[in-house]
Amino acid sequence: MKVLQKMNTEKLDFLRNKFIPLMQQVQPDAKGKWGVLNGQQMAEHFIDALRNASGKLILPQVTPDAQLPQFREFMLSEKPFKENTKNPLMSEEPAAVRFASINEAIEKLQKELDYFFEAFENDAALTTGNAFFGQLNFEENVHLLHKHAMHHLKQFGIVD
Repeated sequence: MKVLQKMNTEKLDFLRNKFIPLMQQVQPDAKGKWGVLNGQQMAEHFIDALRNASGKLILPQVTPDAQLPQFREFMLSEKPFKENTKNPLMSEEPAAVRFASINEAIEKLQKELDYFFEAFENDAALTTGNAFFGQLNFEENVHLLHKHAMHHLKQFGIVD
């Protein structure tokens, strides 16, 4: 199975310094080019992705063990997620927003991003379970979070 050889510092820098300013450009009621989430719902969805990546949110593995190597190979590649990729852990109807505003959601997003980095700084050997891709270390989580972020930023026309 292909393993990332070295931390991609551009992806790390993106998550640490560029992601939140780009998220601040998303309008709360904006409809994406695909999918059912509006801007605020997408921001709140990403909060959960970060909580999962840091180990705060434990989700059951939905990928059968026999398919895990194939799923991980895609995850570790530079291939983007396809538009309208279905998440079997999400309902067809988007969840109601949990925060009073997108600004409040983005503040929480920043806190969860900070916690993600802190969790791995406190335990360099930490791995966290991902429902689709299995156990991920810091480097793998950074790669996946970047891929996931780019998917949603493209969805809302923030990046090409």
